[in-house]
Amino acid sequence: MRRQSIFLLAPDSFKGTLSASQVCDAMERGIKRVFSNAICLKVPMADGGEGTVEALLGPEGELITKQVTGPLGRPVQASYGVIEDGTTALIEMASASGLSLLSPEERNPLKATTYGTGELILDALDRGVKRILIGLGGSATNDAGAGCMQALGVHFFDANGKSLPLGGAALQDLHTIDDSELDGRLKEVEILLACDVENPLIGAFGAANVFGPQKGATPGMVKTLERAMNHFATQVKLQIGKDIAYTPGAGAAGGLGGGLFAFTSAELHRGVDLVIEHTRLRDKIRVCDYVFTGEGTIDNQTRFGKTPYGVAKLAKKMNRPVIGVAGSIGAVDALYNCGFNALFSIVPGILPQEKVYERTSEYITTTVENIVRVMFCDTDSIYFK
Repeated sequence: MRRQSIFLLAPDSFKGTLSASQVCDAMERGIKRVFSNAICLKVPMADGGEGTVEALLGPEGELITKQVTGPLGRPVQASYGVIEDGTTALIEMASASGLSLLSPEERNPLKATTYGTGELILDALDRGVKRILIGLGGSATNDAGAGCMQALGVHFFDANGKSLPLGGAALQDLHTIDDSELDGRLKEVEILLACDVENPLIGAFGAANVFGPQKGATPGMVKTLERAMNHFATQVKLQIGKDIAYTPGAGAAGGLGGGLFAFTSAELHRGVDLVIEHTRLRDKIRVCDYVFTGEGTIDNQTRFGKTPYGVAKLAKKMNRPVIGVAGSIGAVDALYNCGFNALFSIVPGILPQEKVYERTSEYITTTVENIVRVMFCDTDSIYFK
């Protein structure tokens, strides 16, 4: 008997253009141009950044929208998911405190705050959840999570007893930390932090130096933020007894990882590993024959916790061939030892970036179609005997 081949489609989003679900659809169209009856298992993926809620929500989940404080203080509409009969909340900090909420001219990590993320956590606690998964990607902030903690009841004062304003720069003036009013329900919930970086809070690889410039920080701003993060870490160690300065992952999302480490029992996990677990990707790879993955850029940084790497690594263990597609392919030599059989750029030539963004879906479809045509030189090859 002949069995029809099964394609597993497990990409991340192509940020700024297509969601992971839309990428799955584009890949499927390419495959079905060659084999109209092909079986495609679509599993939208993420690694803790934007798209994590979409990847994990599923048909039974509930999406909740709430007005919260945006990164520069003005109200924004932010959403989070609730799954597993209302016991688990899925929060993307970028929904409330993300860089995409600001225009390039507005970006200012000296003032940007994670307060809105804390408001989402409060709303989830009000709903009685027992587990909160927080995606630490796409932040506009560099406030060490202080804003989030302020929303949850922690007070930060200067030497004159005045409450610190929101934003990372204000932490230079931190004198007293009062966590006596921290929401007690946080002790009763499991908090999982999903991210794709292990950067510490301070130092050359810390939140300010590595990620500050991506959020609009000038060299002078970076120095200010580094001083603020140093001072915050010192005061947290002296007053709270937690040493977060060089904790791996403390620098994620502008130091939100560090703030959550300091004041809650939060645990850091690779975002893609959590998504793999919740989507039951292992079971789906087991029944497929070919795996397609991808995201906007694939290069040697991909192996440090990005979605395509996580998918390829798992598929390799299960002896499934993996094809990666991306808008941009960088240096990838190391990736061929990590489970990838082939990597392809979807861009058909030298084009303006705007043109690529406008036609990303079409380019993904055409690229996947061409790959499948090469994989199967005759139509009978779609079957295994």
